[in-house]
Amino acid sequence: MKLSTLFKGTLTTSIAASLIASQLAYADNIRLRMHTFYGTEVDSIAADLRDRLQEASDGSIRLQFFRGGELVDNDQFVDAVTRGTIDIAHGVGSYWPGRVGIGTIEGGLPGAWVSADEARDIFANQGLDELIAEAYEEQGVKLIGRGFGSDYGLLTREPVTSLDDLRSMRIRATSSIATVLEQFDVPTVFLPGQELYVALSTGVIDGAVYGGPVEYEQLKLHEVAKHYTDINLLNPGWTENALINPRTWERMTEEQQTILTEALDQYLLDVHQWLEEGNRAVIEAGELFEVAELPEEDSRRLAEAALPIWEAEAEKSERNARAVEILINNAIEQGRISE
Repeated sequence: MKLSTLFKGTLTTSIAASLIASQLAYADNIRLRMHTFYGTEVDSIAADLRDRLQEASDGSIRLQFFRGGELVDNDQFVDAVTRGTIDIAHGVGSYWPGRVGIGTIEGGLPGAWVSADEARDIFANQGLDELIAEAYEEQGVKLIGRGFGSDYGLLTREPVTSLDDLRSMRIRATSSIATVLEQFDVPTVFLPGQELYVALSTGVIDGAVYGGPVEYEQLKLHEVAKHYTDINLLNPGWTENALINPRTWERMTEEQQTILTEALDQYLLDVHQWLEEGNRAVIEAGELFEVAELPEEDSRRLAEAALPIWEAEAEKSERNARAVEILINNAIEQGRISE
């Protein structure tokens, strides 16, 4: 009888100790407010992230997700994370170069890389993300994730087989791409995405560098422009990041931090794969666009024409200069520019 009582007491103590240990592993329940720059198109991916976090943390991490523009403007993400208005931001560095000087380089300079694998290697293995993390730390936020966009090609009303074809066209482009194209006497203009359909249909512009086939399909631009050309100038056309408030990060246990970073890595990969698969599906269907690629020599000329932009970014700070040096060394190794 005494042995039985002793056994029961030992078992009860063991169970209680296990429960206490489990509770200590997740000392605090964490409710995270995360904001993306995407809209409803990533709702299912965000739901997977929310479920993954809750399951892996035994319910100790709960996520509230905000779409682009719902709570904070995209270009205000760094300030919002610093103040604690949101805990995590999923954004693009080129949205805030005035706040984080390396942001334009982080977002992607023309000619910096031509594949997701190359971009990953530059950021993870060649030291670029280390420099970027330092810059964000100085602004009171912590870099905890890296993602990659997708295709960034040229859509035109008429076929493009070489750079020479573009000289008779007016192309919508951002400032950095415009700087490159103008060196080849290609007229450029900037227009917001919502104006591209009318501009192409009325001949105000003859083409645009805006995104990939999926983006062009969503804007219904295939109705007014059928020719998609891979210019090999920047692919993925942008990179993405995940930033967290350091105070939020420090409130988490090491296990919660690991769960969060692994879940965010998967989320960022899922977004990239959604873009890649969507673009591939549109291209392979062959119904919306006629797809072409610039000759290799023209792509090389474009990459070399981008160097003045790199030099201008390098002159802004010592950190930027070190980042651009990484890009130059990589481009030389890849054979896109000469020494």
